Amino acid sequence: MSPIVIRHATLADLDTLLDFEKGIMEFERPLDPTIKEGDAHYYDLAALIKSPDAQVIAAEQDGELVGSGYAHIIESKPYLKHPKHAHMGFMYVKPNHRGKGINQMIMQALQQWALSKNINEFRLEVYHNNPSAIRAYEKIGFMPLLLEMRMQLPMERKQ
Repeated sequence: MSPIVIRHATLADLDTLLDFEKGIMEFERPLDPTIKEGDAHYYDLAALIKSPDAQVIAAEQDGELVGSGYAHIIESKPYLKHPKHAHMGFMYVKPNHRGKGINQMIMQALQQWALSKNINEFRLEVYHNNPSAIRAYEKIGFMPLLLEMRMQLPMERKQ
């Protein structure tokens, strides 16, 4: 087996990346009852690949894509110290390749890219009921910041 290569994703990778997105959504649907059923997408991966303000990373081994992640530079809220930050997401590693440090390699590449763009604030979202992901992100330096809460209101019939 050859070493894992971390590289920029291309439009030629799109079909596999869309499969990764499906894998993420299948995992997260039980964590979030508000995700719609059927064909749904978190990301416009083609636009992210083409954007100068985003970096989509692919992890490859022996010619096969085995993982992914992205960082996207976005405007920060006007009350924050940093005018822009990199929002990270799309972290996925194929199940049979987990435990090899691929997520960490992807994160390092995304951090280097952000720093090359003079961005030093990194943010992400993670479900509160996904403790393994929270631990993994904390292990590489992320810390909890804000908990978003939700409530579904009952729909009452009007007479």
